[in-house]
Amino acid sequence: MVEVRHDGAFSVNGIGLNCAPFPLSFSVREAAGGWSVQATAARASELADVLVKAASDTVVVADVATNSFLDEQYVQWKPSQVAAAQGIDCSAHDWAALAAGVVGLSDEALVMRRDDVPGFLAGWHPYELTFVGLPNKPNAQQLDEIALAIATAHHGQPILPTLPGCCLWYSGHDDCYVWVESADRGVPPAILGRLLALIAGSALADAAPVEVSDPPHALVEALIEESRHWVGMLAAVSPDAVTVSLSATTQEWRLAQPLPEKVHRTAVYNVIEATWHLATP
Repeated sequence: MVEVRHDGAFSVNGIGLNCAPFPLSFSVREAAGGWSVQATAARASELADVLVKAASDTVVVADVATNSFLDEQYVQWKPSQVAAAQGIDCSAHDWAALAAGVVGLSDEALVMRRDDVPGFLAGWHPYELTFVGLPNKPNAQQLDEIALAIATAHHGQPILPTLPGCCLWYSGHDDCYVWVESADRGVPPAILGRLLALIAGSALADAAPVEVSDPPHALVEALIEESRHWVGMLAAVSPDAVTVSLSATTQEWRLAQPLPEKVHRTAVYNVIEATWHLATP
């Protein structure tokens, strides 16, 4: 189950001057022995429980940008100050020299237990967030190697293989756009399933949040087997059911592209029974 709020990514984001509803988009590809996912729309906090399961033991927060924590001069707090305000026990590693002039790196890295990530993200919104997952706590040299790998990454190329010892990469932009790389085959279907729950929940949430069930693994796997690229939009909505129209595409959806017109599958959420099923339109 996931709690969906009225200020979730599908509710607050729109397309164009008329603010048309933002679509679900999902693309997965095999990349250097792992899996790379590009998706919309989800806030980091809406995916946190899904991602930490693949983070093994430790999470290193490499970049944080937010307007949620600013001082009197409107300067963003350091990541360690944000963590302290959230009540998270973690360590900070100085990256000031490595991060100078580099987009995508904060001046300090945070090293925390994976189970602390949901608490770290609770109640605020980063418009840029990057973290990696590792099987153990890295030393100072490993942290600097991670920073160098991020700073020298090539756009469009898999980044996880270049990150020493890492098993998960997450990068979120505008608390809407998602880029995940993982060696865990279960991560892509978990993300697609969560996106379906979030878009369905966006039709049900009002002032009070709602609980929505994630679709079963077999349902999501069937979609990925059919196509590696999907675009989804809300269709019929009633107090008893929410229908999401799904279009299989040949490539990843981009914001400037028109939404596909042909619907290949519908995913239906039964609100009363908290169950999902797929149908052919």
